[in-house]
Amino acid sequence: MAANVVSDHVSATIPASTSVPSFVSTTAAYEALSSHKGLISAAVIVCSILALEQAVYRSKKGSLPGSPWTIPIIGKFMDSRNPTMEGYINQWLKGPLSALSVFHIFIVMASSNEYTRKIFNSPTYAEPCLVASAKEILEPDNWVFLTGKVHADYRRGLNSLFTRKAISIYLAIQDKVTREHFARWLAESKAEHEDIMNKIRDLNMETSLRVFCGSRIPQPAVMEITEQYWLITLALQLVNFPLAIPGTNVWNAKQCRKRAMKHLEEAARLSKVAMAAGEAPECLVDEWVSLMRAEDENSKGKTDFSDHEIAQVVLSFLFASQDAMSSGTIYLFQHLADQPEIMAKVLAEHDKIRPDPSVPLTLEQIDQMPYLMAVVKESLRLKPPVTMVPYKTTRAFPISENYTVPANAMVIPSIYPSVHDPEVYPEPGKLIPERWLDPESPANKNPKNYLIFGSGPHKCIGQEYAMLHMANTIVTAAATMEWDHKRTPDSDNVQIIATLFPKDGCLLRFRPRATAA
Repeated sequence: MAANVVSDHVSATIPASTSVPSFVSTTAAYEALSSHKGLISAAVIVCSILALEQAVYRSKKGSLPGSPWTIPIIGKFMDSRNPTMEGYINQWLKGPLSALSVFHIFIVMASSNEYTRKIFNSPTYAEPCLVASAKEILEPDNWVFLTGKVHADYRRGLNSLFTRKAISIYLAIQDKVTREHFARWLAESKAEHEDIMNKIRDLNMETSLRVFCGSRIPQPAVMEITEQYWLITLALQLVNFPLAIPGTNVWNAKQCRKRAMKHLEEAARLSKVAMAAGEAPECLVDEWVSLMRAEDENSKGKTDFSDHEIAQVVLSFLFASQDAMSSGTIYLFQHLADQPEIMAKVLAEHDKIRPDPSVPLTLEQIDQMPYLMAVVKESLRLKPPVTMVPYKTTRAFPISENYTVPANAMVIPSIYPSVHDPEVYPEPGKLIPERWLDPESPANKNPKNYLIFGSGPHKCIGQEYAMLHMANTIVTAAATMEWDHKRTPDSDNVQIIATLFPKDGCLLRFRPRATAA
């Protein structure tokens, strides 16, 4: 009976029906865990990588202002896909130096004039990278990426291509091509206002190719490069998908570059043939080849350039001139249309120096038009084509007493804040050409702020060429045509496509000038 009591007690406290399933459920859980072991391991690895990414970013960022954390993997990629001036200004307002990250590229952005100039003038620590994909597009051995003595020698070999004598030759070519385009604009003019962005880009590209290559490049090649260069522009924005795979901007740009290089190399070859035959130089490449053939004992720098190297340099000149000069020229047209009092002053000065607008301008005549040059300079300041020029650190860069930019980071000197500094440029948001005519003005007293063409060893080699091209274009347009601007809510807003452009494309309508010859 006692045994029965014990048996009943055991049965009551630990039912037989539950003891076996408990062991089975434990085994099942272990088997389930084992079957997902790979997924769990992968999750642990991913979480560890993401945690490491944040730790590395915060370590590099240090005390700099900027986002305390970075979006995993892509960082600020989505913001950079469609950059806005408002976004840039917000970043600049974070401080003289600020940090961000895009696709694991750590970026330090400089907004102050001091740090911007320091980056431009520190070749020991940083070299131009333009954008992350630039070397793939322009080729890694292109001279624009060279540094130190090699770059200095290369540059000295190119300086002679931008003397005043050479520029006076280019000016005549620019005038001829520009007038051909103006005649086309008038012939195609419609009652409605039209977006002039593509018109200006086509004008600038043909002008550049004719100045650089003359008749050595056939018209079909000019048209092909003009039509396809937009692919390079799209790929040279600050941020693009990093891999050059079919269908991406970088891939398309590389294919465009390859086709353009074939035409440019052929132009270099034909130039060498023509100069060897004793023909007179007619373009920049001819001048260059003539100088190489002269073998001047007093010349300094590199003089033995191959067809491929010449083509690379011309391609870099196209890159430097096409987007920036197109931006600058479009805004000149818009600014003069919006401010007729400035247009009137430009014309009054012009008509005194060149009464007959059918005659091409000379360099000496432009020298006698200080107001025109002040308008060009001020328009570029108000809407700088290039707002920033990315560099890459080649070693740890002690940019300030409290912060060192790590090696292999992108460090970006920003031009826009320097040319909109209200202490140097009172009323910085207004077009005031007169600020450049007063030697005692803050603008003229602080030339270090005018960074439109950069600073340091990589300062734009074609600065005078670009200024004169834009001056000749706008004053010849004003002397031979009239135009009005259809303003929209986006006229004063910008779109950033490598350089700045009016968001509405700048809607203009042209007609012949009533007093034009």
